[in-house]
Amino acid sequence: MPVPMDLVVEVDNEPGALAQVTRAISDAGVNISAATCVGTNGRAELHILVPHAAPVHHALAITSQAVAREREVVVVQVDDQPGILADLARNVADAGVNLDLVYVATRNRVVFGSPDLTGLRAALGQ
Repeated sequence: MPVPMDLVVEVDNEPGALAQVTRAISDAGVNISAATCVGTNGRAELHILVPHAAPVHHALAITSQAVAREREVVVVQVDDQPGILADLARNVADAGVNLDLVYVATRNRVVFGSPDLTGLRAALGQ
C-alpha cells in the first residue's frame, strides 16, 4: 500500500502557477488526492497529497519546478457530518500530540501532519 506523502511546491503567486504544477503531475500519471495552497507576498506554498512522490519529483524537474519539502502524513477516512474534525482533533490533543498540518482530501478524508507521526497514528487509531 502506498505511503501518503504531503509534498510542498513553492511557486510564484501568479496566474497559471497552479495549472503548470498540476499539469506536470497529471502528465506523469499521478493522481492528486488533495491540495491546498497558501500564499503571501508574491509566493505560495502548494501542498499536494500523492500516493507516490518519485514520479512527481521527476515531472516537476522537467518543468523547472521542484518539491521543496515532503513528508509522510496520516490520512483518515471520515463521515461527512458536523463534529468529526473536532472529535479527531480532540483525540490528538488528548494524546498530547501537536498538529502542524491539517487539510481535507477527496472522498471524505482528512490529512494530518505532526512531528510525532507515531503518536499521531496512535491517537487516530491507526
